[in-house]
Amino acid sequence: MRKLIALAYIALISISASAQQVDLRKKISVSGTAELEVTPDIIYISISLKEYLKDNNTKKRVDITELENQLYNAIQQAGIPKENLTVNSLSSYTTATEKKKNPEFLASKQYLLKVTDLNKYNTIIGAIDPKGIAYTNIENFEYSKIEGVRKDLKIKALQAAKSKANYLLESLGNKLGNALDIQEVNNEQFPQPMYRSNVMMMKSADAQAPAELDFKKIKLSYVINAVFEII
Repeated sequence: MRKLIALAYIALISISASAQQVDLRKKISVSGTAELEVTPDIIYISISLKEYLKDNNTKKRVDITELENQLYNAIQQAGIPKENLTVNSLSSYTTATEKKKNPEFLASKQYLLKVTDLNKYNTIIGAIDPKGIAYTNIENFEYSKIEGVRKDLKIKALQAAKSKANYLLESLGNKLGNALDIQEVNNEQFPQPMYRSNVMMMKSADAQAPAELDFKKIKLSYVINAVFEII
């Protein structure tokens, strides 16, 4: 029994000593950065169409169906797949009954259009009756090759960290060992698109051309924190 207690005591001391062992390896902690700016090539734009009355005459209504047909035809002529246009929302008072109750009621529809070329977007908007456009707005934008860029930048950031550690150690006459720890920091920035001119100007009867859009680039920035052994 005493032997068992002694063995248990020795085992406990060994475990405790092992837990208290300190990593005495010499180390260097560095960080590396890699950045790139890319221009969005997939843009999602909301388009709101709304009926209007010619000369404020309730008998001269420009129907929402007419405006829709203008939009569909413009998209077809621009060579954009029809599935790139979806209905975002529908006015809750577009029934024939509601129009009978209120002859001045104007129905509206909102769409979401996916484009890869802003010039085509301008052409589409320019083909629609400007009085029938309530507004347009950028909902979202993406970069189609972003995953490949992310991978490349992370590798470059890690290589930059290794290069920094190497030349710092060489200045002291030491050599770089294996990586002991690697951590990444994501600094992606997705700014809101900026307009060259106010899109709401398209509501004006004097508007001859749709507003031009100007994008800020997406800045992809990655920081890799790495710990290397000094040998």
